[in-house]
Amino acid sequence: MIKHFKEEQTFVLIKPDAVQKGLIGEIIKRFEQRDLKIVALEMFQPTAEQIDAHYPKDEAWITRLGEKSLSTYKKYGIDPVPLVGSDDPAKIGPMVRSWVIDYLTSAPLVRMIVQGLHAVDTVRKIAGPTLPFQADMGTIRGDFSIDSPALANAEKRAVMNLVHASETAEEAQHEIQHWFGKNKVLTYKRFGVDA
Repeated sequence: MIKHFKEEQTFVLIKPDAVQKGLIGEIIKRFEQRDLKIVALEMFQPTAEQIDAHYPKDEAWITRLGEKSLSTYKKYGIDPVPLVGSDDPAKIGPMVRSWVIDYLTSAPLVRMIVQGLHAVDTVRKIAGPTLPFQADMGTIRGDFSIDSPALANAEKRAVMNLVHASETAEEAQHEIQHWFGKNKVLTYKRFGVDA
């Protein structure tokens, strides 16, 4: 059976920097203003194991993290060897992954399932590009963050970009299962949104 378009679900994680800046309500408000529904919501303190299981562990994905870091170093004329001890993406990738785990376990997070018309794409549009310095004003990242990978890499930490939002419907399904398991998702009607 084909699922109704308004029932598409995506996963959102409000990250430590957003929690610490007091932006939880603002972030939820932005989704709800676009007629999206929050159908599951929880604030929690993640373990390193939970965060580790959230991100892929395959070598190609981790090496791509290193390649992205190297392209940032190159773009800004930075020699990575004095900073991280290597210019090998296969060695830099695991470092970046560990910085992300440290970042996401540094404070409480808010996990949620957001539902609505083209939820995956709409949520990502509202959040803005992954790198906050590239995000337009009017997006969550464009309005509330200015971090960049050049600074983050120099400081040996993850880019602080306020939220995680699933990139695809398949990723959303995996992340919803990982973070919510068999917990019941709520159903309700929103005035003016649901038929």
